[in-house]
Amino acid sequence: MRSRWVLAASAALTMGLLVPAGTAQAGTHHGSPFPDRIALPDGFQPEGIAIGPGPVAYLGSRVDGRIYRADLRTGKGGVFSPGPGTPSLGLKTGDGLLYVAGGSGGDARVIDQRSGKVLKRYALSTVPAFVNDVVLTRDAAWATDSTNPVLYRLPRGVRGKARTLPLKGEIAYGTGVNANGIVQAPDRRSLLIVQSNTGKLFKVDPRSGDTKAVDLGGESLPNGDGMLLNGDTLYVVQNRLNAVAVLKVARDGSKARVVKRISDSKFDVPATVAPYKNRLYLPNARFTTTPTPETPYDVVAVKP
Repeated sequence: MRSRWVLAASAALTMGLLVPAGTAQAGTHHGSPFPDRIALPDGFQPEGIAIGPGPVAYLGSRVDGRIYRADLRTGKGGVFSPGPGTPSLGLKTGDGLLYVAGGSGGDARVIDQRSGKVLKRYALSTVPAFVNDVVLTRDAAWATDSTNPVLYRLPRGVRGKARTLPLKGEIAYGTGVNANGIVQAPDRRSLLIVQSNTGKLFKVDPRSGDTKAVDLGGESLPNGDGMLLNGDTLYVVQNRLNAVAVLKVARDGSKARVVKRISDSKFDVPATVAPYKNRLYLPNARFTTTPTPETPYDVVAVKP
């Protein structure tokens, strides 16, 4: 069986990297394929990243929700979907669609990967919310809310309604960023969410919303942000620590142990992570840098 990391390159060839006429392009090309640093537009303030099909990355702006599309082979790209004026945070691709968590906009959007057109918008909350990250399962897209103790379940595709799943059990929301990154457990029967302000990892029953703390063997994941699961290996970005924790996770998600942490001189508060072949790609959110319209941003690639 081919690795889940090897995505269908043929789809990317048919998709191309067309951007609207007049869109300025940014990129870094080091004279060889697959540069290890890709420049984004100044002032972009990236947060989420999704890759695929093929060597095509999508990045969302937490300023105005623009979506930038980049070719990983050349580092070149451009804005292909204008934002609604509110953030685009966690991203996932599937079914030719891009699923977008809308942050303080309290919404989620489904965007056509070819045209950049918003096909569906879900207004998820009537109270202040922070819809932070998203994961795709077989029949749904699940999104976290860092302000309210709930998950949102969206249907895959553009038909159907979203529903809210209250979280109960062992998780307790406090000040700061609560539930953030989200993945499926290796057995795909439950979800795993990281709580940024406590450094805890929780297993969530997607039917009941019941949560149980994952046994980390005394370890903690403070500033846990975007996550990626590959088999039984879980990558957790610890943004302000400029590190990616690598864990081995029990099949049912009840236990996990940190086996190493990845750090790199190119990291400048990375927020999320997505894979392509034998590399991890992380957008530098630069949360500790005061943003201006001229502040530079980039995406960096490292070996896992």
